[in-house]
Amino acid sequence: MLHDFSYHRPSSMKEALDFLAQNGPKTAVFSGGTDLFVVIRAGVAKPAHVLDLKGIPELGKISWDKTEGLSVGACVTINTLTEYPAVREHFPVLRSAGEELATFQLRNRATMVGNVVTASPCGDMGSPLMVLGGEVVLASSSGERRMPLSEFITGVKRTLIRPDEVVSRIVVPPTWAGAVGGYHKLKRIKGHDLGVVAVAMVRKENTIRCAISSAAPTPVLLPDLAATSSVEDVQKKAQSMISPIDDVRCTKEYRSFMVDIFIKRLMKELEAAA
Repeated sequence: MLHDFSYHRPSSMKEALDFLAQNGPKTAVFSGGTDLFVVIRAGVAKPAHVLDLKGIPELGKISWDKTEGLSVGACVTINTLTEYPAVREHFPVLRSAGEELATFQLRNRATMVGNVVTASPCGDMGSPLMVLGGEVVLASSSGERRMPLSEFITGVKRTLIRPDEVVSRIVVPPTWAGAVGGYHKLKRIKGHDLGVVAVAMVRKENTIRCAISSAAPTPVLLPDLAATSSVEDVQKKAQSMISPIDDVRCTKEYRSFMVDIFIKRLMKELEAAA
């Protein structure tokens, strides 16, 4: 059951950031709302104010530049992301992960920024963004700051965002543009479901990057590995860095097992794409 809160829909970043400067600790910010209203209805979150970012035009923009890379505003939906020509051409791993997120209907509301800010270990966009070197841009009334996504997420549902800030956009540098790779996800049921465990992997030139979701409190980014690394070497490194748990969806042993399986499958796909 929803509790009483005030709803605000600013039409500019200044209006939104001025509001957060005054009311940040009591405010829940959303762009799609697919996570927020679930936890409000469940009584987990009880904000005094809800701030809707969808009325701010610049937050709905997505762009690609060979120098700056891919810029995805806070209100860009997952479906818009996966259909964007530059994503299809330069960052296919983002498209693969986006198409695994929930259902087509939900992806018309859900956003990549929202998925990242929620900071769920099983979020679909965290690990593919990490292998691509994704960065978050945080805005407040005092200015902007920018940091790697691998540093931004600090724990289960925990990030470095301050109460007076919003993540205005995510930037994917052009460094890994054109990398081949994929995203494999284990689900409880056939179709669309929360990830039990997932692995993202890309290769460009002589380097492989791999990140794992739902096998630790945060997505785990492995150190860069040589493209000549064996499957066993990558599996060993992954197993040394993850810390899966038992829960209602899976055992920790099966999570570890599937990490090895997905690494093997992805490396075979990378080899075939060479």
